[in-house]
Amino acid sequence: MQSSNNTSPSITRADTVFTNLRQRIVEGDILTGSKLSEPELAKYYEISRSTLRDALSRLEGCGLLERKANIGYRVVTLSTEQLLEIFRVRESLEGMACRLAAQNMTSSEIEDLRRLLEVHNQNESLQQGQAYIQKEGDLDFHFRIVMGSGNKLLIRLLCEELYYLVRMYRYQFGMASPRAKRAFTEHHHIIQAIEDQDGELAEILMRRHISASRKNVENRMNTL
Repeated sequence: MQSSNNTSPSITRADTVFTNLRQRIVEGDILTGSKLSEPELAKYYEISRSTLRDALSRLEGCGLLERKANIGYRVVTLSTEQLLEIFRVRESLEGMACRLAAQNMTSSEIEDLRRLLEVHNQNESLQQGQAYIQKEGDLDFHFRIVMGSGNKLLIRLLCEELYYLVRMYRYQFGMASPRAKRAFTEHHHIIQAIEDQDGELAEILMRRHISASRKNVENRMNTL
């Protein structure tokens, strides 16, 4: 049946496969370092090789896959060093996004952000101070802040190229964190700075927030 939004069936199918593969890679269903078999995946998803390659190319663009000559696609292998590099980049870019969000987010968007934290606070793991688990996309505080910046380049860099790679690291290294409740409180302070349209403070608070998370990861890695 022809799609009602005039999107071709092959592109629609590629989108679906891309999303499904991305979730499987991020959550560890497809292990890091695994070589992907294009014939097997094409058969599994019942799609053409060209449609599959479209999805795989997009996953490569997200940093989740790497392609090597005569080998094909492989899920990236994670390292502590790469994770810390990403945190340093995020500290700078998300700080900038937070400053812009203080200038650009509407009252209704800020209120929606507060409601999101109310939903987060209902999570049992957070209430017990064990972990601060956020679902992806609009259910993620950091994702919402970057989108609220209104800066297309920042959105592409943080919400497309780095976002799912960061989530994959979180799944691999575990979601538990002694910072859970403190991180939640820091989110509230960031929202207040945004609501006050204090871009300078919002940026400082976001940078400190991500820096603290990076240091927490470093400490955890040193004890493994």
